[in-house]
Amino acid sequence: MKKIAIFLLSAGIMMSSCVSKKKYVELEAKQNKTQNLLNSTTVKLNACEADKAAANATIAALEKRVIDLKQDKEDLIKSSKDLTILTQQGATNLEKSLESLKEKDLKINRLQDALNKKDSVTLALVTSLKKEVGLNDEDIQINVEKGVVFISLSDKVLFKSGSYELSVRANEILGKVATVINSKPDFEALVEGHTDNVPYKNGLLLDNWDLSAKRATAVVRKLMELGANPIQLIAAGRGEYVPLVPNDTAENKSINRRTKIYVLPKIDQFYTMIEKELKTLSEEEN
Repeated sequence: MKKIAIFLLSAGIMMSSCVSKKKYVELEAKQNKTQNLLNSTTVKLNACEADKAAANATIAALEKRVIDLKQDKEDLIKSSKDLTILTQQGATNLEKSLESLKEKDLKINRLQDALNKKDSVTLALVTSLKKEVGLNDEDIQINVEKGVVFISLSDKVLFKSGSYELSVRANEILGKVATVINSKPDFEALVEGHTDNVPYKNGLLLDNWDLSAKRATAVVRKLMELGANPIQLIAAGRGEYVPLVPNDTAENKSINRRTKIYVLPKIDQFYTMIEKELKTLSEEEN
């Protein structure tokens, strides 16, 4: 365009020398018009170039956006698949947890049934002992201690002071105990001797340990004489070391001198079952 303008200008100069004034003015006007057109066209061209650059930038941004959206779509599809897997796994785990809870409930119910059965047996045993032995004597107590039935007999009922020989009255009382034991072949009787803290001075025995043990074995032998099965009988001496009250008065010492007969159900299988179930529950929880 510039070359054309220069050419026209040169031609105009050359022709100005050989054309009339009027013709020259006309040519000069055309040249100015052409120059203005050139300038306008140049401005428009520059504007188009700027618009093109902006459009190219927009296209590049849109292309990048399209790529990002495609990646987002792929990520969402992958996440959806992962979520589906996790949901399936969660449902499976929940189902397993529910099954485990059901199994635990069944085990707990079995344990509760066993405990209820044991409590029923204990109650029946207490009733039987109270009926046979009676409760008219303050020196005879029938009670339950930590789920175990026992008869507590004062030494005044069974023995003379410092002696392990049974009194005449002992035959009557122990005969009733033997009757209960004989009616319960699945039970054991633990005979436990207790003394006060007065040192034993009879040369036949060493100390209160000996005295308490001799009293326990004397009761066991008497129960055997009265027909109790020796397999069901256990003898134990506790000496002065499990007092009910402080050995500070004669009355308290009399309370501590006693013989306890625990009547224990032969429930080894029951306790074994409980221990097994509890162990299983503990292992499942861990």
